[in-house]
Amino acid sequence: MKVNLFVPCFIDQFYPEVAQATVKLLEKAGCEVLFDPRQTCCGQPAFNSGYWKETFVAAQHFLDVFDNPYPVVAPSASCTGFIRRNYSKLSDDKIFLERVDNLRSRIFELTDFLVNQLNFTDFGAQFDATVTYHDACTALREYGIKKEPRILLSHVKGLKLVEMDRAEECCGFGGTFSVKFTPVSIAMVQQKVESALRTGAQYIVSTEASCFMNIGGYIKKQKLPIKTIHIAQILANF
Repeated sequence: MKVNLFVPCFIDQFYPEVAQATVKLLEKAGCEVLFDPRQTCCGQPAFNSGYWKETFVAAQHFLDVFDNPYPVVAPSASCTGFIRRNYSKLSDDKIFLERVDNLRSRIFELTDFLVNQLNFTDFGAQFDATVTYHDACTALREYGIKKEPRILLSHVKGLKLVEMDRAEECCGFGGTFSVKFTPVSIAMVQQKVESALRTGAQYIVSTEASCFMNIGGYIKKQKLPIKTIHIAQILANF
């Protein structure tokens, strides 16, 4: 099966190892990975800041880049969920909406694609550590995944998953929220990290590298004995 790889801009700039792990996983699952270097941001930051005209331009470009019949897979429910739910709000042009509908039916977050489309859940990965899982807001509430990452982690040899209390609460990132409402964001990420520390885990794992900008930054500043890791990096450890 041919699949398009969509690498969100923040992963491209800050977490390229997540994109590399994603390619490794898709190829292990039997996919031929296509990557179009013309791809850019999906437009979510502009949309969330109220710049819908600029978002429409980004959306049109995104539709052009992925104008083929193959699935589009990304290691981020934030971007894929945004595209699924919000591109249709940008214009009432019939042709644009038809293209959006076509894309919506074939764009997937990575763990959803692996579990529900490919039925591929065991990569033979090994990760000797105790981890706790962070349910990112966008993954849980906008995209709608919860069990899929946990199914994949359950097949990793040596990995022990310990659920944190209040796992579904926001980490305080929220894109521009962490910049505009910094004190509130700090209080939220502190609560999230303290919940993770209480599990005794060595790592906080999630599908969303964007959350790690906030969580990881807090951990580093406070010099805490826990790390962040994207689920793709764990699964690709084979």
